[in-house]
Amino acid sequence: MRALLQRSLKSRVLVEGRVAGEIPRGLVVFLGVGRGDTQGDLEYLAEKIMGLRIFEDEAGKMNLDIRQAGGEVLVISQFTLYGDCRKGRRPGFTGAAPPEEADRLYREFCRYLEEAGLKVATGEFGASMQVEITNDGPVTLMLDSPGGQALKPN
Repeated sequence: MRALLQRSLKSRVLVEGRVAGEIPRGLVVFLGVGRGDTQGDLEYLAEKIMGLRIFEDEAGKMNLDIRQAGGEVLVISQFTLYGDCRKGRRPGFTGAAPPEEADRLYREFCRYLEEAGLKVATGEFGASMQVEITNDGPVTLMLDSPGGQALKPN
C-alpha cells in the first residue's frame, strides 16, 4: 500500500462539478492499493500517518501529529501511484490491486482512521476527480507499507 501525503490548509475534491469531500487544515492522503496488500498493510500505513509529527507546535517545530493538531483527513483513491514508467512512454499499472479489492481496502482504510477518532472526507472511488489543495509548507511525503508492492528493478 502506498500513500502520498500533503499537509494542507484547506482541500476539497470535486466529482462532476460537485464537492464530494472537503476539509479545513489537515492532511490530503492519496492512497494506492497494490496487488497482495492486506489488512496489515492498511493498519501499518494508517498508524504511521496518524503518528507522523508533521504539524508545527507553538514554537514552529514539527512536533504534532494530526490529532494533536486538530486536523482532518481527505483520502483520495489513487491507483496511479502504482504506475510503472520505466519502460516505454505509457505507464503500466499491473502493480495496482484489482478495482474490487482496492475499493474494499480503501474503504477499510478510511473507516480505520474514523474509528481512531479522525474526521475523514473522501473522494469517490473510480471517479474522475478534481482535487484542490492549499499545500502547507509545502510538506509532501511518500509512504509505503512494508508489504507494499514497491517497484522492483527489471
